[in-house]
Amino acid sequence: MKNSFWLFGTHLTIIESEEHTDSRYDLIEGRFPPGSETPLHVHSRYSETVYVLEGKVTVYTPGETNVLSTGDTYHIPKNTPHTIANSSKTEPFRALAVASPSGFAKLIRAVGFEGSVNDTPPEKFHDMELALRVLEEIGDTNIGPPGARP
Repeated sequence: MKNSFWLFGTHLTIIESEEHTDSRYDLIEGRFPPGSETPLHVHSRYSETVYVLEGKVTVYTPGETNVLSTGDTYHIPKNTPHTIANSSKTEPFRALAVASPSGFAKLIRAVGFEGSVNDTPPEKFHDMELALRVLEEIGDTNIGPPGARP
């Protein structure tokens, strides 16, 4: 099974997922380009824990702005609107994300484009109908574009 994908400009590697964890969790490595960020979104069926491997990242949740550096961890409980943003305009950041129970890897595999971290990110557009359908299946909701804050 393929494990390396580009999803909305971010390179994601699925390290572990439902097949090997009895659906208890997904372990994903993400590499975010300088200045990139996720849309404002919420997970209704799983929590997300972020561990920063290198670089700086800002996690925005209702009423909080948390700047994390290499070695820092942040837990996002399910049903918490959030945005994850690369704090640097010049350096990428790399992090591990644990989604518990499993769900996030399903979105990556269904919507992402296969590719190595050394590849240029694809310039083609994702199938948004498919993305919205899978988001609904795994209990995720996009509630704002990148740049929106909870």
